[in-house]
Amino acid sequence: MRAPLFGLIALLLGTTAVSAEMTDPEREAFRAEVRAYLLENPEVLVEAMSVLQDRQENQSAERDQQILTDNAAQIFDDANSWVGGNLDGDITVVEFTDYRCGYCRKAHDEVAELVNSDGNIRFILKEFPILGEQSLLSSKFAISVRQLYGDDAYKAAHDALITLRGDATPETLARLASDLGHDANAIAEQMKKPEVMAIIDANHALATTMEINGTPTFVIDGTMLRGYVPLDGMRQIVKEQRAG
Repeated sequence: MRAPLFGLIALLLGTTAVSAEMTDPEREAFRAEVRAYLLENPEVLVEAMSVLQDRQENQSAERDQQILTDNAAQIFDDANSWVGGNLDGDITVVEFTDYRCGYCRKAHDEVAELVNSDGNIRFILKEFPILGEQSLLSSKFAISVRQLYGDDAYKAAHDALITLRGDATPETLARLASDLGHDANAIAEQMKKPEVMAIIDANHALATTMEINGTPTFVIDGTMLRGYVPLDGMRQIVKEQRAG
């Protein structure tokens, strides 16, 4: 009878040490025994891969948790990021966003629904342009609007940019500024200032530290979500965070 599953796994884990002590014929016999077992019991490979995947997911979650702890001040209390929703909410949702990102656009209404329907969520937006010059121009525009006209104006600009049809060019942004009731020339001048780019650079540095390389990326209190998550999924995570 061949070794049971757990005995085989233990043996495989020690393959290097065992192999070093074997003669060549013993080593060949061992390899043949393992191969024969796996061919007769292929479900072992599926089970082993499942165990490995669970282990990797647990390690990734632990690493994300440490990242969030180490960078909590920059993530949750950054004065240069817009904060909305319930400012005293018991759950904080942070979104790293790019205005030209299709999944950010898809998530926009769902995140708004999450925040508005819940009523107890603090929501933070972080400008994270990664998809080229139009993304960068859009973020500079939004940041400049906030610096010149305040948080309410920023949110209106954000909503307009995330739903903007066509290219984001200096001309279209100038028209958008006028549509929003702002001075397009003042915004254009503000966009050139180093303090605008400094915010974007800081967000990029934070994203690198957090191992974020795509949008949207969400932080929901103690959980990091790299990618789009449907509304029901976000609600479930909020529920889990509240339950501790």
